[in-house]
Amino acid sequence: MNKLHGTKDFWIGALRVEGPAFAAAIAEAPADTPVLSCPGWTVTDLTRHLASVYRWVHGNVSTNTVTPPSLHSELVEPNPGETDLQLWQQAYDELMVRFDALDPEAPAWNWAPQPKKAGFWPRRIAHETALHRWDAQLSIGAGDPIETKLAADGVSEVLDTCLPAGRRPDHGQWHGVVHLSASDAGQEWFLRLRGDGVALLDTDTIFDDHDHHARVQVVGTASDLLLALWGRVSFDTLAVTGERALLAGLRTG
Repeated sequence: MNKLHGTKDFWIGALRVEGPAFAAAIAEAPADTPVLSCPGWTVTDLTRHLASVYRWVHGNVSTNTVTPPSLHSELVEPNPGETDLQLWQQAYDELMVRFDALDPEAPAWNWAPQPKKAGFWPRRIAHETALHRWDAQLSIGAGDPIETKLAADGVSEVLDTCLPAGRRPDHGQWHGVVHLSASDAGQEWFLRLRGDGVALLDTDTIFDDHDHHARVQVVGTASDLLLALWGRVSFDTLAVTGERALLAGLRTG
């Protein structure tokens, strides 16, 4: 069975771990350090980006409306005498307070083909923070794996949210079933690619009458699968069997 959903407490708990780990990595890196996994970005860019996302999400979930916002997140900069890390910390702290009090069923806009409810955002921000924590650690020669349960939910998020929303860096005509297996999480996912369309298949149901045999299978840890889906590592670092060309249809970003 595909395990698609966590809880608000689970994602907030992940944020309480990933946020401080991000801050620790940023504090260790010089501001102009390149972020190798985000070409063209420095640690300063990464820090301001994440602070900007936090503030935008805080404003979005505070409106209690499903009306699409007029603007995407605007890049924020520190006030005079404020460091980038202090800017990030304030945005993080404010968002955590807001998330703690959040009713997941409250109305809130999101960009996904899912109910417009506030519970979307703790999940999205937990994964955004974990991914950028990995980016920040990589800039100082580290890059600890993403915790197994969080990474497995992150794989599900890519497949049930990001790809169906069209969030791909490239577009193409991919056709066939892809089978992903997280060796450390005991989870697997079957995704049917139909051109630009995608469908996450429930492994507990009978497949339809189309060809359901996986044309490519990928096995790795949940963290490595997630990092590959987000383009942080190559699928070549995982165990791949079958038509590798289909994997280009799994990239999100």
